[in-house]
Amino acid sequence: MVDVILGLQWGDEGKGKIVDYFAKDYDVIARFQGGPNAGHTLYVGDKKIVLHQIPSGVFHPNTTNLIGNGVVLDPVTLKRECETVASFGIDLKKNLYISERTHLILPTHRALDAAAESSKGNQKIGSTLKGIGPTYMDKTGRNGLRVGDLLDKNFTTSYIKLRLKHQRLLDNFSFTEDISSWEEQFFEAVEFLKELNIVNGEYFINNKIQAGKKVLAEGAQGSMLDIDFGTFPFVTSSNTISAGVCNGLGIAPQKIKEVIGVTKAYCTRVGGGPFPTELENETGEELRKIGNEFGATTGRPRRCGWIDLVALKFACMINGVTKIVMTKADVLDAFKDLEVCTSYMINGKESGEVPFQMTRVNIKPVYKKFNGWNTSTNAAKSENDLPESMKVYVDFINKYLGTKVHYISNGPGREQIVSIP
Repeated sequence: MVDVILGLQWGDEGKGKIVDYFAKDYDVIARFQGGPNAGHTLYVGDKKIVLHQIPSGVFHPNTTNLIGNGVVLDPVTLKRECETVASFGIDLKKNLYISERTHLILPTHRALDAAAESSKGNQKIGSTLKGIGPTYMDKTGRNGLRVGDLLDKNFTTSYIKLRLKHQRLLDNFSFTEDISSWEEQFFEAVEFLKELNIVNGEYFINNKIQAGKKVLAEGAQGSMLDIDFGTFPFVTSSNTISAGVCNGLGIAPQKIKEVIGVTKAYCTRVGGGPFPTELENETGEELRKIGNEFGATTGRPRRCGWIDLVALKFACMINGVTKIVMTKADVLDAFKDLEVCTSYMINGKESGEVPFQMTRVNIKPVYKKFNGWNTSTNAAKSENDLPESMKVYVDFINKYLGTKVHYISNGPGREQIVSIP
């Protein structure tokens, strides 16, 4: 049996905390896509930890963690992460496994990412410059190197061959930065990576399922950044939706049971691209300030706005969401009035659908207003502790989406989650 946790917006929904919250109930946590552009923030005691590639169940001693083949892996970032996690007394050689089919991010992938983004001028998509896109391009172009290749005696030869191909591309961009220090770090990290548990990921996870183990598949980024169904071209390079679990881990669709979607009580986006409910005013600034909306990986300020139910319903539909977790509901504690986007006015016509290409049409969000609750919800432990105005807000969202909010996160702490039966 496999359950899935994934983001329903443009990423940054707080999935790390939610995976950490559920992890105790699962035997295996498996990342199925994305790379070090992910930033899953956890709190261990009073210490803040940001994980980029290691699954968020790593701090649970009895949980096995798998980095699946759908991930693109940066060995340098992984080594740094492992050292941080190990400082908490976690033995990664016991509970971290990496699929041999996982593609590697090379130093030249990072260089290509930076060169390509720079060349776009004001058409930049907001890449995190981690080499994600070029690595997925090599994967689909059948040129990439994978974790299993590290164990081959001809790995260095294969590396040089791919590096030369990348160099020819970089010459077209007039990229002149010296990346020799990047390569030095890369090969040092590769030796570290070879000491970890490299496994045949699809057999590994299916054997666990066959043995009756409970598996939680962890997604990165969000549904509106999906390469197929997101706001293309302002998207990531992988399938962030529940369908990505199957090809990102090597499991069959019928193995998936619950799809737990995570959404903020409002909306944020990092980088370029369409964002219909964005608030470029004092309200947006207040959401950013109270919610501490700055990228966990990049530190970039996030764009903020009211919750977009048109996009959220679309995300629930394509993912087959069975349960919703609403995060950062406490950020709305300070607001006297709230608004919810219920439809789009597109070129003068009202629509409840996400258009093919948001950047080609003029979208004006249609809002429904709600009274805020103007009281702190941080101490709430049960549904009965929640303000009536919050219940009205959430109930409207439930009815609109046709999928119920079962959990509300009311603070950053592990224990600050209200379960709603």
